[in-house]
Amino acid sequence: MSFSFFIARRYLFSPRKVGFIHLISAISAGGVAVSCLALVVTLSVFNGFRELIGGLFTAMDPELLVVPTGEKFVQENDPILVAIFKHPGVESATFCLSSEALILPKGKPLVFTLKGVGDNYAQTTGIDSILLGENTDKLILTRAGINYGTPGIGLAAAMGSIDYGAPYVYAPRRGERINMANPAESFTFDKICSSGNAFQVKQRKYDENIMIVPLKFAQDLYEQYDKVTSLELKLKGKNVQSVQSELQQMCADRFRVLNRTEQQEETFRIMNIEKFVAYAFLAFIVLIATFNIIGAVSMLIIDKRADAATLRNMGARMSQIRQIFFYEGMLICITGAVIGVVLGAVVCLLQEHFGLLKLGGEQGNFIIDAYPVSVQFLDILLILVTAVATGVISVWYPIRFLTKEKE
Repeated sequence: MSFSFFIARRYLFSPRKVGFIHLISAISAGGVAVSCLALVVTLSVFNGFRELIGGLFTAMDPELLVVPTGEKFVQENDPILVAIFKHPGVESATFCLSSEALILPKGKPLVFTLKGVGDNYAQTTGIDSILLGENTDKLILTRAGINYGTPGIGLAAAMGSIDYGAPYVYAPRRGERINMANPAESFTFDKICSSGNAFQVKQRKYDENIMIVPLKFAQDLYEQYDKVTSLELKLKGKNVQSVQSELQQMCADRFRVLNRTEQQEETFRIMNIEKFVAYAFLAFIVLIATFNIIGAVSMLIIDKRADAATLRNMGARMSQIRQIFFYEGMLICITGAVIGVVLGAVVCLLQEHFGLLKLGGEQGNFIIDAYPVSVQFLDILLILVTAVATGVISVWYPIRFLTKEKE
């Protein structure tokens, strides 16, 4: 232990008496603790919502999604896609074709995304786990030559009900402009029957905009015979990153291989921006809280002038005297930061296990009843680094100014 640090520790944690300076130091440390506590809780709530949303997507989104980088449609028998099918890390794969379509329930136009999927779509994704309706044990695509459609629960409501009958689905013809004199000639159409089921992801992006139909039905409707817009994959193991890297090397620049987070890139980008903005505001509050340490250190310098003079007479250098007060300020800052981080982690654990802070409204109005939280080590490390950095900024210059003296 260095000489300067030993003296600073004795000044801060002296058990002999608790004076006014100790009280100011405690208040300064308390300000840092409260601001760090707020940072831990706020960032943990953002992490909780991120994990919650990521969990909701997993029932509908595949582990890996392969999409072309150039044109929208590609051939099913593309050599790269065929090679992906045969990759040892792939357990099952299904082709998909997604595009906009039109339906006229009760004579009112309703635009939605028609998603054609292969027969093994249920084995590739967790769609069976989120089905609602009459036959929830299995996704029905075709039966006895009849094509069945399974919409999101919100789309089904817009169409009238889950059992919406057998309406026609319309799609614009390839490469043709709409003929205003006879619009019907500009569209292809086919009948789709209700499967008696709907799916519920609990996300409007899916529930109100997507209908799942057989792949062949979508290819014929869009006149994209033997073509697809994506390939969805389920992997054998849990090493998604490794398989993704290998597949991306196989695809070169022709296809992109996306994991579940990258498939929802826009959503998570917005959440990351919101989290950064919240961190920036609260970090500024931490900076303001550390400025309170200036007062405590300044009063300590004034109170300990006699001690400083004695140490100088005993041979201590001015740089060592400055280090005493610098360490004093940093000890106040770090003590407050550690207390705040620990209290913040405790609050988050209590929220996680007991749901102390509710979302509001009646039970069942939201997906969850209480705010989700998730404490992450990198966030804790970032908060501690922020507190230390702001402490250095707020302490170093005042000490240099107040102890200005020739060596």
